[in-house]
Amino acid sequence: MKLLVSPFVVLFCLVVAGAKIGSAADLKEGDAAPDFELQGTDGNTYKLSDLTSKQAVVIAWFPKAKTGGCTAECKSMKEFGQSLRKFDVAYFTASCDMPAFNKEFATELGLDYPILSDPEHKASDAYGVTDAERKFPQRWTFYIGKGGKILYIDKKVQTKSHGTDIAAKLAELGVAKK
Repeated sequence: MKLLVSPFVVLFCLVVAGAKIGSAADLKEGDAAPDFELQGTDGNTYKLSDLTSKQAVVIAWFPKAKTGGCTAECKSMKEFGQSLRKFDVAYFTASCDMPAFNKEFATELGLDYPILSDPEHKASDAYGVTDAERKFPQRWTFYIGKGGKILYIDKKVQTKSHGTDIAAKLAELGVAKK
């Protein structure tokens, strides 16, 4: 008895399998963090692999500069910057806004850390915070260890306490202090 399989069934199975294999939204602890090279509001360009060769990295993705939740989150990270700088960590917020818009936002808030800009959605797609349907990033924070492995992903960010929450998580993860 021959088994005939419809080409549509084969195509469906390939599409479903492809969506599961290597999907950025499926990043988890222990995975290698996707490398990126993004412009910061301080005028520098940051490459993840350069940073993680020396220290841990925190990237706090937010949806849109100059909105209520994003303003609260950035202010919290500035307010508790002294606690964050006790750790051997480079920390950033990141969005898909244009660099000039993020620069204006950072200046208005007097931020003491850079906001990274990803207007082409390359890094945000790789991290699974944006995709073809979602153009504004999810409010997720990635903790990346020295060496480039993801230590933790916070998908339930509390904007007003995010600075202290990051410091507490860095301590919990055992990130080295300076």
